[in-house]
Amino acid sequence: MKKLFVSLTLGLSLLIGGVAMAQTTPAPDAAPAVAAATEAAAAPEAAPAAADPAPTIDKGDTAWMMVSTMLVMLMVPGLALFYGGLVRSKNMLSVLMQVMVVFSLIGVLWVIYGYSFAFGGEGLIIADGSKMFLAGITTDSMADTFSDGVKIPELIFVAFQLTFAGLTCALIVGSFAERMKFSAVLLFSVIWFTFSYLPIAHMVWGAGGYLLDKGALDFAGGTVVHINAAMAGLVGAYLVGKRIGYGKESMAPHNLTMTMLGASMLWVGWFGFNAGSNLESSGGATLAFINTIIATAAAILAWCVGEALTKGKASMLGAASGAVAGLVGITPACGVVGPMGAIVIGLVAGFLCLWGVTGLKKMLGADDSLDVFGVHGVGGITGALLTGVFAAPGLGGTGDADFAIGSQLLVQAEGVLITIVWSGVVAFIAYKIADMVMGLRVSEESEREGLDITSHGESAYGR
Repeated sequence: MKKLFVSLTLGLSLLIGGVAMAQTTPAPDAAPAVAAATEAAAAPEAAPAAADPAPTIDKGDTAWMMVSTMLVMLMVPGLALFYGGLVRSKNMLSVLMQVMVVFSLIGVLWVIYGYSFAFGGEGLIIADGSKMFLAGITTDSMADTFSDGVKIPELIFVAFQLTFAGLTCALIVGSFAERMKFSAVLLFSVIWFTFSYLPIAHMVWGAGGYLLDKGALDFAGGTVVHINAAMAGLVGAYLVGKRIGYGKESMAPHNLTMTMLGASMLWVGWFGFNAGSNLESSGGATLAFINTIIATAAAILAWCVGEALTKGKASMLGAASGAVAGLVGITPACGVVGPMGAIVIGLVAGFLCLWGVTGLKKMLGADDSLDVFGVHGVGGITGALLTGVFAAPGLGGTGDADFAIGSQLLVQAEGVLITIVWSGVVAFIAYKIADMVMGLRVSEESEREGLDITSHGESAYGR
């Protein structure tokens, strides 16, 4: 087994390094100059051809993308409060700290090299380093949208995608909450962001990316964000190990009011996440917007019904978890399925994620503290696959007339499998490196006392 992981490590490192070194062609200039005016005395038989109109930036699109980016930023405290309410009070601040600092760390790395390797040029698996430190990007630089000739300022595209990268890494901390060293969390995040998030983001969304060219549909991050993070979290839950007393002592959430508040903030912020991914303030954004409402509502209802049938009563924690499940499920599909398709995706995600945090969790045997895989993994896989179904025009989707559900499902499944394997291998290596450098887990004494005091020297509540 050790030889297998060594081989995977060397192969993955050589693959990413080789592709990154080979692909050095910079991205084409996003703002070509307007052709000079022709001379007045032109020959009649040689009339000049009409020049293509210059790309334009609409102030409304720019404003919408700034608002969307701010909405996604709201998800940072939303995620922190959602996670914080679910842990024991002695670990409340440690979760808040991990979410905020991991997001900030990845934000800095994004502008140093992350954006360049994800979106800096064409490549099958990774882009190039031509835009490291945002080289060449000014207030006049433009980024593409989904409409020909319509652009947005590249700086706002950089900022928007920064929030995705930061939140993806922050999602992972819920899997090993209450027991992992803060320094190890940060080192792991750097390695995983570099070798898993960036390649997956480029393959799905970047120019020349393997999955993009295959036709995989992921409107706002079902594979890039949720499956990617969930797989890394599941590997971490295994490698860090179970919490002391897991399955024997009570580990009930200490503040469900806070969890409900966090879930609500996530729902609001998710409008920027999903509708903002349209990159324009147009009809496509409104489709993603309404789908984000109704899929989430359907998932809440499904989770509550499932709990009532299996446990005899619906819970507030279940409703909040159902909301996140619906948001995750609709993320890859929000801009390409119709409202009725969104309701079905929400219902299916709600029921399956409930099973994910109960039956599947027992089958896996991992202490995934805050059910990152059960919700984000199961919900992300569900949404990614059902996108291949409900994008069909006959089912209300926006697919072309020749859209074929069977072939699209195969492409979607390939994207899911690539993300699972890639993220899992990189996460395993990253955790092992962090373990060798500084150790993954706090001492038993520190874990029993709580990470708030032992790791950060403060307490969330007065004693």
